[in-house]
Amino acid sequence: MRFILVCLAAAFVVLNVSPSRAADEPDLIFKRSTVFKWLTPNDKLATYGLDDPEVDGVACHFTVPERGGVKGWIGVAEEVSDISLACRQIGPIKFKAKFEQGEDVFRKRRSLFFKKMQIVRGCDVKRNVLVYMVYSDRIIEGSPKNSTSTVPVQPWGGETAVQKCADWVQ
Repeated sequence: MRFILVCLAAAFVVLNVSPSRAADEPDLIFKRSTVFKWLTPNDKLATYGLDDPEVDGVACHFTVPERGGVKGWIGVAEEVSDISLACRQIGPIKFKAKFEQGEDVFRKRRSLFFKKMQIVRGCDVKRNVLVYMVYSDRIIEGSPKNSTSTVPVQPWGGETAVQKCADWVQ
């Protein structure tokens, strides 16, 4: 029994370790109730914003459902995979470091043990466009539900020089 508990604890730590370059906690923009619950928190939709930690000038906003009720209140409800995503250029785009196609920008646990939401980044080399995708996965069975957003790398303000995302892909 002790061995099983140690294995579960180790798996929990491994599965919830974020990559060092992934964004910190996102900023809560607002929440709206979707399902009323009598004595426990309502089900809600929550909209968050975050800056790409490796690309200055890009921000993403995503909306996720958050379960209420007793399970949501104590933090053991498994959240559904319906997540929307929108990313935009908000200033001059400057790459901080080389990145891999599909690299994590943000990762968050969506259930007690095995489900997580991820926002990943890639570069459409041909079109000089950053591509962001959000999805959720589980160890046993993932979800095909996803959302994609693109950010063309364009001049900002009086700038005329534009970086090529292809130069920053490993």
